[in-house]
Amino acid sequence: MIFDIIIIGAGASGLMAAAQLQKQNLNICIIDSNNKIGEKIKVSGGGKCNITNKYMSSDYFLGDKEFIDNTLKAFTKDDLLKFLNQNNVYPKINEKIVKGTYFCNSSNDVISMFKKLISKCTLKLDTKVLDVNYENEHYIIETTTISLKSKKLIVATGGVSYPVIGASDIGFKIAQKFGHKIKKINPALVGFTVQKDQFWFKELSGLSLEVKIKVSNKTVEGMMLFTHKGCSGPAILTTSLYWGKGQFSIDFLPKKDTYLPKRFKQAIKKLNNLNENKPFDIHNYSMSPAGNFGFSKAEVTKGGVDIKELNSNFESKLKKDLYFIGEVVDVTGELGGYNFQWAFSSAKVLSNNL
Repeated sequence: MIFDIIIIGAGASGLMAAAQLQKQNLNICIIDSNNKIGEKIKVSGGGKCNITNKYMSSDYFLGDKEFIDNTLKAFTKDDLLKFLNQNNVYPKINEKIVKGTYFCNSSNDVISMFKKLISKCTLKLDTKVLDVNYENEHYIIETTTISLKSKKLIVATGGVSYPVIGASDIGFKIAQKFGHKIKKINPALVGFTVQKDQFWFKELSGLSLEVKIKVSNKTVEGMMLFTHKGCSGPAILTTSLYWGKGQFSIDFLPKKDTYLPKRFKQAIKKLNNLNENKPFDIHNYSMSPAGNFGFSKAEVTKGGVDIKELNSNFESKLKKDLYFIGEVVDVTGELGGYNFQWAFSSAKVLSNNL
């Protein structure tokens, strides 16, 4: 049997593409290494799926600004909310973690929605893709269980973060096989490990503070969490998206009407006693992380398939009928629903122009 379209990846972008393309009465197959669809959707937002954000533009993303804006304008956050509401999913704004973030009641609501919307698609779950070849105008997908054939191929494999739920680099390998450049991949939306100068962070493990961080040419505001390995929390996770190497600065007291916790004040006093020549600058504390907590703790992968080698409908410029959407491409959003919006918008743009 030859499918019209094979989609590799049953995450947000792959499921959205399948849901839209199924309307065209196409013969679609979805392959995923997990035994259920939407495994990353399930764990997102603490099981409540942080699905989009009130403040949506390329300003909140790393990547080609024009390409991102065009994609987000083609399927906006309002379009996404309307689509969800029509399918009985009703996200609401909850700003406890990140300003403007829409959360669902439960991630399972989103997964159940997609189960209905892709009911006519063939599912090959618990199936790992090993290799892809192109012969006689068709893609041949070799997997651990079966060999499949398709006229068009959509790669929606995500990044390499969350290996515990089957994340792999197969999407990047497929891209490279057909001549695509991969922008260097790194963990993003992840905590930092610290150098010797910041070992005092570890003594404050479990403490959270509202901070303002200047990194690269961005200013990030939010909560920072001290951990036994270094630091984390929403402000740090977003900082990790923009930090490459070198220093960034933290304002530990960005608002005049807030009070510093006793433990934090004691830690500063101790530091000042140890280093009398250089008093602690509470509004401009410079640090250079030793590294980060790695892909196993990262929420997303930054880097990926070079967007310059894709057309505006996400089709490869190098190989016809080959598409890359979602996190596998070199576009990464901040914490707060941005990466889900990108996944859905990229899938919608592809399906509208296929």
